[in-house]
Amino acid sequence: MYNPEAALEKARVRVGLVGTGYAAKFRAKAFLHDERSRSHLVAVVGHTAEKTEIFAKEYQIEALSSWQELVEREDIDLVVICTINRDHGAIARAALTNGKHVIVEYPLSLDVVEAEELIALAKAQQKLLHVEHLELLGGLHQALKQNLAKIGEVFYVRYSTINPQNPAPRKWTYNHELFGFPLIGALSRLHRLTDLFGKVFTVNSHQRYWEIEPEYYQTCFCTSQLCFTSGLLAQVVYGKGESLWQSERKFEVHGEKGGLIFDGDTGILIQPGETTPIEVGPRRGLFAKDTSMVLDHLFDGTPLYVTPEESLYTLKVADAAQRAAQTGLTMFMKDTLVDTLRSKDTEILDSTTDFKIQ
Repeated sequence: MYNPEAALEKARVRVGLVGTGYAAKFRAKAFLHDERSRSHLVAVVGHTAEKTEIFAKEYQIEALSSWQELVEREDIDLVVICTINRDHGAIARAALTNGKHVIVEYPLSLDVVEAEELIALAKAQQKLLHVEHLELLGGLHQALKQNLAKIGEVFYVRYSTINPQNPAPRKWTYNHELFGFPLIGALSRLHRLTDLFGKVFTVNSHQRYWEIEPEYYQTCFCTSQLCFTSGLLAQVVYGKGESLWQSERKFEVHGEKGGLIFDGDTGILIQPGETTPIEVGPRRGLFAKDTSMVLDHLFDGTPLYVTPEESLYTLKVADAAQRAAQTGLTMFMKDTLVDTLRSKDTEILDSTTDFKIQ
């Protein structure tokens, strides 16, 4: 197991970044502005040499030509992976194999079996593997947790995020191979639910793409229905692109004593005879908060807010949704060997145990 007390003997952790986009910029700023000066940015590698040079110049670090070069550097202790979903698993494996700590944006991998192998590798190497799930730190999720007990036993949840874009960008988030199945690439849509409501019993899912070429699509629309072991029914709707006409970011939770409705950045608690506004904290500053928590964990051994095993379980639920969409069948989450995940059975079989936040 990873031992945080013995993890770092140096005064500062030396950081290498893979990626130069939105998440990488927030990570770089978080490390540079750490109040206790526990980190030092060393190098970065991006998708193109031009973008890498621009990023490196802005943050005054070294520009590298490949992530393979970065993970082999002896002057880097921590590799932060902020690049396309397809490459997460390969980079994390190489970094761990070379004795680095790893932060990776969700998903850990597009492949469930690879994700399990990476968690086992991190434990064998006694290195930190942190899968970022900023949604758990945000104001919406915290408001949900604080008010959930007020509405009694929850029986139905609907979570919808729809993002019209016309024209749709021709970028990796609209690429089948680079982004992955919608609910794997956007794993946070399911992770909110598993964090709040626990284990899933069955999964149904449907998806549709609008596309004029095989690699990129202009629109995707995906729905999934989860039945939890508690009896709770949840519906997840995820869509983006040109064929959608009204944006939506809505989370509804219906209980026997009331309901919680979050629409955008506003929330209300509905109870018999009254409706009460709920304060929803801002979404700003979450990368800095996550980064600070990782540094606290590395240097002081303080608990993190999520474990890689919890992210893995949600990945298995998302994988079940993908198979349900491909086959039109109901998938069952059951406790058995992971090897059967790749079988041709009509069930998705799951080998998880009960994981708790450390």
